[in-house]
Amino acid sequence: MNPTLSMHASTSPLLRLFASLAICLLSACHDSGPQTAAVAPPAAEAEKPDAEGHVVLEPEVVGKMGISTTPAAAATFNAEAAGFGVVLGHDVIAQGVADMATAEASLHQSRLAMARVNSLAATPGAMSYETQETAERQVAADDIAVTLAGRKFSATFGENPPWTKLDSPIVHDIASGKLKVVRATFSFGELTGARPNGIRVSRLGDNGESWTSNTVWDAPADATIPGRSVFVLLKGSDLGEGERVNVWAAGDAFESGVLVPKSAVVLSESEYWCYVEKPAGTFIRTAIDIGQPLPTGYFSKGGIAVGDRIVTTAAGLLLARETNPSTEAE
Repeated sequence: MNPTLSMHASTSPLLRLFASLAICLLSACHDSGPQTAAVAPPAAEAEKPDAEGHVVLEPEVVGKMGISTTPAAAATFNAEAAGFGVVLGHDVIAQGVADMATAEASLHQSRLAMARVNSLAATPGAMSYETQETAERQVAADDIAVTLAGRKFSATFGENPPWTKLDSPIVHDIASGKLKVVRATFSFGELTGARPNGIRVSRLGDNGESWTSNTVWDAPADATIPGRSVFVLLKGSDLGEGERVNVWAAGDAFESGVLVPKSAVVLSESEYWCYVEKPAGTFIRTAIDIGQPLPTGYFSKGGIAVGDRIVTTAAGLLLARETNPSTEAE
């Protein structure tokens, strides 16, 4: 046998073994390995507010939360000038009335004395010339005292008060404390034109009860606060004498807007808001200004149109839902 052929014959099985191992190794390199289980995307959070703070709810959730809406009603507001005031003590006018009464009484007495002196002239009981001069001088002094008391009174309570005589019922009611006088002062530029026909008064920081009076007259300027001052006569208020108050003067221009009911207002981050449903099921938190109160709510002239549905029940629940989307309706 040829030795070369014998060597090839003996090595063929060994070559086939190496070839098989090579094929196995190549197959292992191309194997994709174990499959990774597919991860399901996280479920979207239902009814989560969008980027603008809207809250979207399904109808059944709206009913469960007890949310109800009311169409925004048209409203008008008379723009008011804001100022500050103080309730005068009745002792101020009482002192002025007393000074006037005292001066007038002294003048009346001196005039009577002067009349007696004149009636005795050219008679056996005639007074001396010096006595007559003294009586005349006393009448003149008392007359000046009356004038001075009247000017002091007008300097305190203005030139055109709502009374013509100091013995009028109005003056007595003020002096006794039955009526209250408020001195209202407005900064320059706040109160322009003629004297306002009406003034509204309320306590500081109180957006509730207020009192309105149409008895208004010009007051002397306040030396401590630059601006324009008026006096206001109030009846039926429980304001205390010396109390500081807010005052508003009605203007001539009326603004158009909508009425936001008091039940719709919520407070968040020191600001006031209400929710408007637009479209159905989407509730939009809208800023409002409570600086223009109306008898049943607040006047708004921006962001809300007539007919927009304002949430009047469960607005607080909507705020909680917006700030914490995971909150469930009870």
